[in-house]
Amino acid sequence: MNQHDSERHPIMNDTRQPQFMRKIRSFVLREGRMTKGQQRAMDTYFPQMGVVFSSKSIDFTELFGNTNPVILEIGFGMGKSLAEQAANHRDNNYLGIEVHTPGVGACLLLAEEYELINLRVINHDAVEVLEQMIAPESLDGIQVYFPDPWHKKRHHKRRIIQTHFVDHCRTKLKPEGFLHMATDWENYAHYMLNVMKQVTGWRNCSESDDFIPRPSDRPLTKFEHRGQKLGHGVWDLMFKKQS
Repeated sequence: MNQHDSERHPIMNDTRQPQFMRKIRSFVLREGRMTKGQQRAMDTYFPQMGVVFSSKSIDFTELFGNTNPVILEIGFGMGKSLAEQAANHRDNNYLGIEVHTPGVGACLLLAEEYELINLRVINHDAVEVLEQMIAPESLDGIQVYFPDPWHKKRHHKRRIIQTHFVDHCRTKLKPEGFLHMATDWENYAHYMLNVMKQVTGWRNCSESDDFIPRPSDRPLTKFEHRGQKLGHGVWDLMFKKQS
């Protein structure tokens, strides 16, 4: 994976749906070895907590057994921040998507440790899931934390945050639903802000119309802790869907 560490989580773009029209992936899939614990989690817990990819929209009330708000996280890496968030906010439901199987296994291990019943995971291409499994206006929020920045200019076309992707996210959110993005690359932060300024139907939650302080409900990642010690910055962007 082309990333700082296992928390960096790139996503693949759909090559079949006409609204994406790109044959460019925003990640290089390099599957690491599964540990015995991760494999055990996949064997034991994925049947209960995993959602198998299909072309059918998910019924969240049926999936979680309640009508609590549903937050989708796209690319959760090894799942530590997602599991912590689910543990800290048990009145929300969380659906995490990650294409790298070892990360899914690691997340399931944490779900076991934290005794989570409000977390489900999908081991598949996030854009295909968004397109085929998420019904319009069914989500209360979408989180994209520390996606691969593809920092070289010639690779910017591989970044997951593009105008067409953001427009598609908007169709899946309820009115006033949020899109929360975070990055530790300043260039990517300004790039994402510029993308959001090019699309309609969003309201920036920043009082200065740029970035927001890190919300208390977004747990610090491992490499974010390390970056703070080295004096690195982190930029959070929060937008809400306008009615």
